[in-house]
Amino acid sequence: MRRPMKKGRAGQESSQSLPPKTREELEGEFGVGNVLDTRELAREYVVIGHSAPLLVVTRKSDGSTGTLQYQNDPRYYFGWKPDQPP
Repeated sequence: MRRPMKKGRAGQESSQSLPPKTREELEGEFGVGNVLDTRELAREYVVIGHSAPLLVVTRKSDGSTGTLQYQNDPRYYFGWKPDQPP
């Protein structure tokens, strides 16, 4: 099942075209505990879709669906945005 991307992310500059940031830089921007490596992502979320630079995920703790941004190298996931009801 294809899922349309939410308007809240449209028009946002692709994190893939920006220089990669360190975990500390990302935590400064998104908050400590809100930046995940691949192992942490797998522990906390189920990935249900992908459209670079975003993942569509379900949060295991409460079943909420939303999006995460990511950068490639070093690979970090950040910027959790829960889906908004239509």
